[in-house]
Amino acid sequence: MNDLIAKLDLDTKARLVAGQDLWTLPAIPEIGLRSLVMSDGPVGVRGTRWSADDPSVTLPSPTALAATWDPGLAARAGGLLAQEARRKGVHVLLAPTVNLHRSPLGGRHFECYSEDPLLTGAIGAGYVSGVQAGGVGTTVKHFVANDSETERFTLDVRADERTLRELYLAPFERIVAEAKPWGIMAAYNGVNGFTMTEHDGLQNGILRGEWGFDGFIVSDWTAARHTAAAANGGLDVAMPGPVTVFGRKLADAVRAGEVAEEVLDAMVRRVLALAERVGALGEPNPARAEVDGDAIAREVARRSFVLLRNENQLLPLAAPSSVAVIGMAGDEARILGGGSATVFPAEVISPLEGLRAAAPEGVDVRYAVGADPRTTLRPASDGFELRIVARRGDGSELGAFPAERGTVQWLGQLPPGIAVTELAMVEIVGRFTPAVSGAHTFGFTGTGKLALTVGGQTVFDGMNVPDSTDLVTTILTIKEQRFDVELTEGEAVDVRLTFDAPEVPDDYEGLAWISFTLGHAAPSVSEEELIERAVALAAGSEIAVVVVATTEEVESEGFDRQSLVLPGRQDELVTRVAQANPRTVVVVNAGSPVEMPWTGEVAAVLLTWFPGQAAGAALADVVFGVEEPGGRLPTTWPSRMTDAPVLQVKPENGVLPYEEGVFIGYRAWERTGRAPAYWFGHGLGYTEWAYESVSLEPHEGELPTACVRVRNIGRRFGREVVQAYLKPDEPGAERPARWLAGFASVEAEAGEVVEVEIEIPRRAAEIWVDGWQLVPGGYAVEISHSLDDPRLNAAFEI
Repeated sequence: MNDLIAKLDLDTKARLVAGQDLWTLPAIPEIGLRSLVMSDGPVGVRGTRWSADDPSVTLPSPTALAATWDPGLAARAGGLLAQEARRKGVHVLLAPTVNLHRSPLGGRHFECYSEDPLLTGAIGAGYVSGVQAGGVGTTVKHFVANDSETERFTLDVRADERTLRELYLAPFERIVAEAKPWGIMAAYNGVNGFTMTEHDGLQNGILRGEWGFDGFIVSDWTAARHTAAAANGGLDVAMPGPVTVFGRKLADAVRAGEVAEEVLDAMVRRVLALAERVGALGEPNPARAEVDGDAIAREVARRSFVLLRNENQLLPLAAPSSVAVIGMAGDEARILGGGSATVFPAEVISPLEGLRAAAPEGVDVRYAVGADPRTTLRPASDGFELRIVARRGDGSELGAFPAERGTVQWLGQLPPGIAVTELAMVEIVGRFTPAVSGAHTFGFTGTGKLALTVGGQTVFDGMNVPDSTDLVTTILTIKEQRFDVELTEGEAVDVRLTFDAPEVPDDYEGLAWISFTLGHAAPSVSEEELIERAVALAAGSEIAVVVVATTEEVESEGFDRQSLVLPGRQDELVTRVAQANPRTVVVVNAGSPVEMPWTGEVAAVLLTWFPGQAAGAALADVVFGVEEPGGRLPTTWPSRMTDAPVLQVKPENGVLPYEEGVFIGYRAWERTGRAPAYWFGHGLGYTEWAYESVSLEPHEGELPTACVRVRNIGRRFGREVVQAYLKPDEPGAERPARWLAGFASVEAEAGEVVEVEIEIPRRAAEIWVDGWQLVPGGYAVEISHSLDDPRLNAAFEI
């Protein structure tokens, strides 16, 4: 690379490490460098436009992927995403997110894998290996301790070195060692007084110095603050552009002696190495074999579903005469979490569609709304004829586009032919023909100046801005305005919602953030009547399947959760349906734990997380027994929010102390002596397993390898996740009672015996005390179905 760097002048080198727009780095044709393109993940590859125009295969949420406990499947999912990235001209995927489930209140909980660093690291390493084997880079994020959303841009996490090493750095360390990622993303937050984009000790010292990481470090978007401090602190690329702390400012800092040119050369060298790896420098990467995205999305979903409860083996269903599907979430699937990870699939199979398509002949699958979890209006669609118009400041038209629904999301790049410096206003305009008379509710969401006119009457004209000092949080926080308008059946009215585009400097050409929605609700029966109808339908059906869910209003990037209660009257719906029909199955579609006060009243509970585009098909596979629910909990599930050991996610005076130390998740639950609703690792299947024997074999340089023998004693093929926990004879006040040390998946036909080896790494018995120290003493390796269900154990001494 040195010969290429020698051809570049100072300004060009400084420009290379600064974003030229929201998603790309500049091309330098004279050295054969093409523009490097980045895109959000981790459940799909959106590309450079926040738009449904170019659909993306949409996988289940990262928590769902971790619930499979299968690094091999994670690698296959990564391979699919590499294929999607290459199709869209993307070189680097901004994923995976390997921050930990420190608290169930973490707003981005669904985008992270697990509360356990070993499981997180294993799944993350599989994912990274799969993506990069496809010739596409990853940026493992967010380095480090970015585990909550409140004041995320400015908060300073205070954690001792042992806590950082044993928990929060551990997944990154494993991924660097095993998968050798080509990129790391530096987080918004600070750690122990230094913002992460300038953290020399963590980025240059640990990441590069100790671990040998040889890839590039990119800032989270707008996270870089100071030119010299970021360059000297280890940051390689500042995003987004075109105005960043690098570029011209970095060249000036080098000339002023604040940054050595050798430091800039090292930054450029790492960017060029990335370009070579992803095929943007020299010869493009060769084509790879195509994989079936629909099939992988469906497989990951059903393998992630966790069966929490199954009284009298109600599931799988055989051939019931009738099934009542109840809940708005049954008809309108929520397939992914809110925020920057949003992608747009070509098609989504809802739970209702999936169950109807797969039901055996003669099974009557019925539907009732029951309860609506949304707190905002749905985008205008039925009865509307709409288009989107972009206008200049003088009112002249820049462009017009048809709209199937009342939503505009132009985030990043504008549609072709529209310059951000010319754009003054965007409007959703058209006509609405009501199907019923009465008070129709119109509303909108969007941050900025908006005006809404219905039937010639302006019902709103002003500012709509949530309370927040963080720009990204302000944009992602949903603040809705609503208005009732009396309309007559069949009499069309004009509707117009305008959004004033924010002013931007001339050098921000091509960068935009236009997001707003026109919502509508027709007159309807009361919530009470909807629940009563659902209860009646359940009472007259053999089986009731109630689908409940969170919404993007309560679970999204940009803010932390305030409650674990399901939104709306969904809990009441479940209770009343269960009273009417004891053969009730509850499908919980949430990316993070929710309270389930009705668990003991229903026959079965199935967690489906945010299951991606194949949601309904995968659900039908599991409900009707074509496939077994393969998931195990990657995070401990509390009965009530107030029981959770770690709830502080809001900084005080800008500081968030991790006072709990290494005690998060199941480690903290065991320390408190309280029992959660369901322990880490829990999950039922459709067969039974006998754990027959375990023996320990020496493993050079590591702890013993556990050799485990299990037998499928059920009546059908099944899959089991064999979990190994290390339990010291004397844990002491500063060590957990036990912790995950390894795991392996086995599959077997009915009656078949399987043997599996689980390696227990030396690190499992080490703690950080000015370096990794092996703790001598007696230990037991517990071979378990879940943390609270040990089946075998074997003792050894260190």
